[in-house]
Amino acid sequence: MAFSKEARRAKIQSRVRGKVNGTAERPRLSVFRSNKEMYAQLINDTDGVTIAAASTRDKDFTRTGNKTEQSKAVGQAIAKKAAEKGIQTVVFDRAGFLYHGRIQAIAEGAREGGLKF
Repeated sequence: MAFSKEARRAKIQSRVRGKVNGTAERPRLSVFRSNKEMYAQLINDTDGVTIAAASTRDKDFTRTGNKTEQSKAVGQAIAKKAAEKGIQTVVFDRAGFLYHGRIQAIAEGAREGGLKF
């Protein structure tokens, strides 16, 4: 039986979430990719709170370049917000998406912004 794309991603996502856990010192950098937008958030799983978030829908976000370049800018924005909160290391959660394209661009942008993972 073949899985749909959504079911396949949900299965991978649940498997990853069992292994990846964010704390206050090392939060989880969770990313989401829709067809139009990119979202990234830092999550403290022990308290169940979102520490910081960035996306292509933010009011101060300027849309320049293609979607991959915009994703890299989102990664840099979340790294900047993390630095303001005093966070330097994170756990990367690709949320069931394959690590290439826009997901990889967010990771590279966050690393360029100073996050370690």
